[in-house]
Amino acid sequence: MAHELLTPDTCALALVDHQPQMFFGVNSHERTVVLHNAQILAKAAKLFNVPTILSTIAADSFSGHLLPEIQSILPHVEPIDRTSMNAWEDTAFRKAVEATGRKKIVLAGLWTEVCVAFPTVQMIAAGYEIYVATDACGDITPEAHERAVQRVVQLGAVPINSLQFMMELQRDWARSETYDGCMEIFKAHSAYGIGVRYAKQILGEHASEAGR
Repeated sequence: MAHELLTPDTCALALVDHQPQMFFGVNSHERTVVLHNAQILAKAAKLFNVPTILSTIAADSFSGHLLPEIQSILPHVEPIDRTSMNAWEDTAFRKAVEATGRKKIVLAGLWTEVCVAFPTVQMIAAGYEIYVATDACGDITPEAHERAVQRVVQLGAVPINSLQFMMELQRDWARSETYDGCMEIFKAHSAYGIGVRYAKQILGEHASEAGR
């Protein structure tokens, strides 16, 4: 149910169309921020063993390949290339989602109004719970992004952000097996990472204990 917290064993992640040509059109957000947030999602999914689907559109003929900053995180996940704007209308994408066995799908992509909104509408109708990581999405204008988010929220999608996804999976800093991985994500992709580095410098080995 959508009012439950996400856990590593109940959700899957889908990243759609984080490609050069699609980024060119993004004016709703600062583009590198969107890329950092998509990396947070991919790294968190890898850290917590969350099944992940990568997808692109017209990678060879128009939009370019999935950005290496994301692909390098999940080198063994082959992006599903499509011709359809709506990923859910692509048979291979739909089968990949179904193969995860998960009904809670965290989704982010470019652009929000099309490649996020369209599959969200249909996946909700098909019985999936969709969590849209809005800060890893982008659109041609701020209004286009906001209207798309409003549309899917009205249908029951849950808006989240990328660090929230990571922290919702971690939840307890005493979970030592993923603690260091979370700290590395903070340091690489968030302003909070500056504080983590400072604490490590000042407190040394005690810093990790202070953060738990």
